[in-house]
Amino acid sequence: MARFQRGCVIPAHPLALDAERKLDERRQRALTRYYLASGAGGIAVGVHTTQFAIHDPKVGLLAPVLELAAETAAGSDAVLVAGACGDTAQAVAEAELAASLGYHLVLLSPYPPLDEDALVERARAVGEVLPVIGFYLQPAVGGRELSRGFWARLAALESVVGIKVAPFDRYRTLDVLHGVCAAGRNGDLALYTGNDDHILADLVAPHRVIVDGRPVEVEFVGGLLGQWAVWARTAVDLLDEARRARAGDDAALRRLLTLDGHLTDANAAIFDAANGYHGCIPGIHEVLRRQGLLAGRWCLDPAEELSSGQLAELDRVHAAYPHLRDDAFVAEHLNTWLS
Repeated sequence: MARFQRGCVIPAHPLALDAERKLDERRQRALTRYYLASGAGGIAVGVHTTQFAIHDPKVGLLAPVLELAAETAAGSDAVLVAGACGDTAQAVAEAELAASLGYHLVLLSPYPPLDEDALVERARAVGEVLPVIGFYLQPAVGGRELSRGFWARLAALESVVGIKVAPFDRYRTLDVLHGVCAAGRNGDLALYTGNDDHILADLVAPHRVIVDGRPVEVEFVGGLLGQWAVWARTAVDLLDEARRARAGDDAALRRLLTLDGHLTDANAAIFDAANGYHGCIPGIHEVLRRQGLLAGRWCLDPAEELSSGQLAELDRVHAAYPHLRDDAFVAEHLNTWLS
């Protein structure tokens, strides 16, 4: 918990499949080893990047994928985050599964059929099993708009220890910050950026919220991101530099504000922003495929493929931003991770 609250890089773990769309355990382990070797402080498994379809009992992959990551990370000091979905009964059952496998925290995905009151009670129930990370997921990939008051009520739950802020929207991001400060949790509740379009700016900006006429400081301590499923070694360096920038290193601040545009441009290609994020998961897979970590872009849904023009955009950002990639690091260690 201390490591999580201090802040770290937590990649959203992809799902490695073979050409028959079956779990590729060798490459799934290699991905986990890659993230840990990169210096990531944790991994998030069973989240959107892992493909929500694994939560379907007919697919039958939730328990095997959670167990594989936990086994591979055994002996490390990584923060293990399990994604939980569905109504209250499903989310509690998934949290119990995660707890039995040694996970430390639950990232609780939104469930649109429930109103805000029911979502708070759902979080309370899950929090009786494992500490909860709230999740503001953007509507384009299954999220919903939530009020500032909701975030204040969620943050007031003692079992809620963090929030992944990923609405890809500045207004909604501010709603979370205001809610956390209104609940008086700005000192002990860890905010993680999931805004893949605004990563570095979130991490370096001093956020000052006015509560009852007085300024309250709050900051993002780390990132829990699909974007950090790729180029993870660079992500660790960027978070370290963001800490220096917040501590007063003006040169680091200026460099990161420039790199924020580079990273956002790269993310637009990887996440397929031009097409409503349709190709975001195969976009992540394509980057990992080029590095040799994955054998292909395959998703559980055969229709989930790159959008028209996305491959050319990936070629463009690959050439434009070599300073964001960690290809040399991966090449040096790939055979070991795959062994």
